[in-house]
Amino acid sequence: MKFVRYQSTRPNSRGVHPGIFGLANVLGRDGKFSATQQVVWRTGNDWYNEAYPDPSDRYPDVYDHQINPGAVAWFKSSARHLLERVEQYLVLLDAHQVPWEKLESDHPGRIVYEDEFQVLATPVVP
Repeated sequence: MKFVRYQSTRPNSRGVHPGIFGLANVLGRDGKFSATQQVVWRTGNDWYNEAYPDPSDRYPDVYDHQINPGAVAWFKSSARHLLERVEQYLVLLDAHQVPWEKLESDHPGRIVYEDEFQVLATPVVP
């Protein structure tokens, strides 16, 4: 099974590469979007919030840096309906010159959460 992740090309202060939803959310919260972009972002977030579970709703500590250092979410490649809508976020990021990259992996790390659409994994340290 392949996993797919879209993320910043630059790590944050904790050494984690934020995902594209987090990157877009910062732009949206900071008022960087035009009125049209704001609608695309809000509509997209609302759709994703309904389309798949937020792991932290069920496991509040799943992203805790002490418990699961470096944990990030990866889509399962089988979650095509979720992946098809990623493009709108990439367009928003590109419009604001926010660099991103697409990663694919058969082994994204130590899996700390899994549902039918995604996994959260911590990096494997050699």
